[in-house]
Amino acid sequence: MAKPTILLVDDSVLMRTIIGDIVRADDELSLVGAAENGKVALEMVTSLKPDIVLLDIEMPEMSGLEVMEHLSLMSRAKVIIISSVAQVGSPEATEARALGAVEIIAKPSGTMSLDLAHKKGHDIVAAIRRAACLPPPVKP
Repeated sequence: MAKPTILLVDDSVLMRTIIGDIVRADDELSLVGAAENGKVALEMVTSLKPDIVLLDIEMPEMSGLEVMEHLSLMSRAKVIIISSVAQVGSPEATEARALGAVEIIAKPSGTMSLDLAHKKGHDIVAAIRRAACLPPPVKP
């Protein structure tokens, strides 16, 4: 079975690095690209054809929700939202679900974001593996 391919979209270099490291740590997943905004992400989706898109909501150029509106017309990629504005029950989380997000993970903001790998790393990998129909990760 081929590894599920993943495109990571976040305007923060730090978040792309941290989340990218989380994804690359799982040998059964393949991070094929990272985009700094929604416009670049849509171009990359066309060329890379990822199975899964990890998507932030608040970004310059084009928000994650705007990306999802276009993405549904051009790809069958499953979308997992990883965003500090997508708290459970928030309008952004509700809209992301309505647009087809298969998972929503609330990302800590501010200085707490540096702790993302420790606090949410397992959740991120588990969400990707569920979207890719892989068995859950083994806890360390």
